Amino acid sequence: MRDFIPIAKPIIGDEEIKAVSDVLKSGMLAQGESVRRFEEEFSTYLGVKNSIAVNNGTVALDLTMKALGLKPGDEVITPAFTFIATANCALYQGLRPVFADVDGKTFNLDPDDLQKRITSRTRAVIGVHLYGQPFDLAAISEICKDKKIFLVEDCAQAHGAEFCGKKVGSFGTAGCFSFYPTKNMTTGEGGMITTDDDGLAERLRLLRSHGDAGKYNHVTLGYNYRMTNLQGAIGLVQLGRLEGFTAKRIENAAYLNDNIRIKGITTPYQAKDVRHVYHQYVVRVEESFAGSREKLMEYLQAKGIGSAVHYPKAVYEHPLYRELGYTSESCPISEDVSRKVLSLPVHPSISKEDLKYICEIINSFEA
Repeated sequence: MRDFIPIAKPIIGDEEIKAVSDVLKSGMLAQGESVRRFEEEFSTYLGVKNSIAVNNGTVALDLTMKALGLKPGDEVITPAFTFIATANCALYQGLRPVFADVDGKTFNLDPDDLQKRITSRTRAVIGVHLYGQPFDLAAISEICKDKKIFLVEDCAQAHGAEFCGKKVGSFGTAGCFSFYPTKNMTTGEGGMITTDDDGLAERLRLLRSHGDAGKYNHVTLGYNYRMTNLQGAIGLVQLGRLEGFTAKRIENAAYLNDNIRIKGITTPYQAKDVRHVYHQYVVRVEESFAGSREKLMEYLQAKGIGSAVHYPKAVYEHPLYRELGYTSESCPISEDVSRKVLSLPVHPSISKEDLKYICEIINSFEA
């Protein structure tokens, strides 16, 4: 009997276990040398001046909104189709999320629709490199520069992704990463903020640790958002393995692209001049497919293949946002793709035999 093929699987080996054991033996468990080294090596990998480690990816977004000095009532534009944390980080700081539609092929922020959503109250744009594919950084960076608004990159799914040969997280005012267990690299939980703005980096470091500018010298209202040495130690090992993980994801995605051949399933589109790192491999289940998306998921589950929907509704369709008065948003493409997207396994643990089996099962589906 075949082993079940999960939709995601963290890869933790002996190196990570030893790194954690070494930290435990040292007795220095809180933020310290391992975190400092992880920040330094992450900056080198991305080609940025500053990396600030925090305890998760949502905190990275939240802390960035706070450090940018935005005021309650200011507007922050986010994609309507993304994980809810992208928009929630604005709510945490009393800001107003404004939703822009996405491109139907890349699922990323549509620059033309973004332009239409900008008002005199717009202070920032959060662009998401969804599923590991960079959004149109050229067009959106130009819009933000022209309108004098901050660009924050949500890189939670895009470790190592590139736009025109340059890594994401190095374009905007800040980049925000997550190291949740299912991400392309993990620290268990954890996050990172990257920036070339030294002043912003200083504010972020103050805010993540109670606003402490020295030993018990608190100069501003801060938080306890620090990363631990245990997380930093895992991150150092995982960062060293990231390029290998990424190459396998890209290879797996190419195989699926070449071998899924059934009417009504559209395989992922890759934009020009990007390195897509396939945090998720997401197909579209079109109206022309022989059955529904839900029937396909049931079929895959019965055959021992995991699948998932990332994400089943536009952000403003969630009850939270309906209660806040988001009842008349108009992002038809976001709503359409949320009804069609389906994630299939693409993680580095999948074997060639697994990939062949996935394609054979999908291609043999009958309503």
